[in-house]
Amino acid sequence: MPNYFAGTFRADITPPLGHPLCGGWIESVRGHDDPLEAVGVVLLGPEPPIVICALDWCGLRNEAFELWRKALADAAHTSIERVQIHTVHQHNAPLADVEAEALLRMVMAKRSMDLKFFEECVNKTAAALKECLKGLHRIDRVGMGSAVVNQVASNRRILGPDGKVKYTRTSATKLKEVRDEPEGLIDPNLKTISFFQGERPIVAMHYYATHPMSYYGDGMVSSDFCGLARKKRQADAPSVFQMYFTGCAGNITAGKYNDGSRENRAVLSDRIYQAMAAAWKTTYTAPLKKLELRTDPIVFGVRKESAFGRDENEKMIADGKAPVAKRNMAALNLSWLKREKVPIHLSCLDLGVASIVHLPGEPFVEYQLAAQQNRPDQFVCVAGYGDDGIGYIPTDKAFFEGGYEPTVALAPPSENKINESLKKLMGAKVPEQIIPFKRFKKKPK
Repeated sequence: MPNYFAGTFRADITPPLGHPLCGGWIESVRGHDDPLEAVGVVLLGPEPPIVICALDWCGLRNEAFELWRKALADAAHTSIERVQIHTVHQHNAPLADVEAEALLRMVMAKRSMDLKFFEECVNKTAAALKECLKGLHRIDRVGMGSAVVNQVASNRRILGPDGKVKYTRTSATKLKEVRDEPEGLIDPNLKTISFFQGERPIVAMHYYATHPMSYYGDGMVSSDFCGLARKKRQADAPSVFQMYFTGCAGNITAGKYNDGSRENRAVLSDRIYQAMAAAWKTTYTAPLKKLELRTDPIVFGVRKESAFGRDENEKMIADGKAPVAKRNMAALNLSWLKREKVPIHLSCLDLGVASIVHLPGEPFVEYQLAAQQNRPDQFVCVAGYGDDGIGYIPTDKAFFEGGYEPTVALAPPSENKINESLKKLMGAKVPEQIIPFKRFKKKPK
């Protein structure tokens, strides 16, 4: 059996006072509720190293995404396709798009990000990865556990009798009548993939689909309720490296269970934390016999409507009377237009008994559920918010239903393209081949 190893790394990526948050759309940093981190794991075996990293940032788009991946690839002595970076998507946090920032600096005094600070964060993360290679842990078992998260996620697209979006349930939903609508389609489960050295756990990677904001826009930096849950779990189990990934949460928020009250951050954080602890108690392990990363490049293309075209967006950026948010969005649109023919890689890490799917942008939860259906014989986890240059990835029918997400999605309908890629990456099983998922020997202490 091949020998496998894991190294873990972390770096502080907290923005300084005055730094823009959420791409400059909201109040800049005036204080810090808690720090932001880059946390990651490098996996080694017979093939070149695989790097998986999660950032407590709002988004990493286009060239910024590639620059960070390239730095981690160089540090791990691997290829860029074998580096997976995901943001957790908190909003009181930076959003990075190097090309958009360059466009804005030519016409605006207000920034979307500090390029020097961005470079510092990239370098610190790469240095932490390089350092962790000096102290690798042998891993020989993979753990799988899950638990239902109670009263956190809800679908934010509430349809009326005509099949169109009637209400949008935002992360903090003030109107009681909107909060009282049914929970809607979600994935209620938090899933945990872990790696063990014998009976000793090395790293635990948690996956759950919801926008991770309780409240934001006050200038106070925070990893918010999902990041706080991870940190509390880390404090409880300091010998096990904890990571958290946001799944396909493009249409999922905590809005049904959150009116934006400050005290709700702790309530929501505790519910995520309790699910992490419960998933750990249910964890079973199996021998780690496979560590295979498969990738599939997809060219998503650009939308043809004039609102997404070069002329209108260049005019918007140059319009000194336009709101900052609209000018910043125009810069992001133009940055994406440069990627019209550039592929984005979807990937699947196949562990034999389990798979981890890595997706770009803000995919709707339907993609996560489809990925799980592809391999009912495996334990499947899904991370969204990879290259966020594409923005929202709705289902095809969502463009008919309306609502917020399709109005700002930068690629045309892509559902069939994505689902076909997932089937290929995951080795989708036809019904007669399905083997029911098997529980293995319980291990965690």
